[in-house]
Amino acid sequence: QVQLVESGGGLAQAGGSLRLSCAASGRTFSSYVMGWFRQAPGKEREIVAVISRSGGSTYYADSVKGRFTISRDNAKNTVHLQMNSLKPDDTAVYYCAATPKILISMATQESDFRSWGQGTQVTVAS
Repeated sequence: QVQLVESGGGLAQAGGSLRLSCAASGRTFSSYVMGWFRQAPGKEREIVAVISRSGGSTYYADSVKGRFTISRDNAKNTVHLQMNSLKPDDTAVYYCAATPKILISMATQESDFRSWGQGTQVTVAS
């Protein structure tokens, strides 16, 4: 399995930006489809964005489409989530996750992902 460590969370004002990073170690990073999930207080964990092994394909939840961008650097074993135009509803703990699924179409649910980071808190003030 791959080990994941998130960073970059914090406090932002509504309309502001934050960039999350996830550093991976262990088995070959480029063999994993990577995803970002979030869990707000009192709510279930939900998918935010997913990126293919090469980085050529991405998926976004409707709630973040056009505001968030997922990217990866396979040479540095990292995946990022650039979050712009933040809203108070974006407040949550954000998790990085990895799956050995081949296609991002096969990685659309929490149960599809096997490795998880510890999470990083993002708080957006109104």
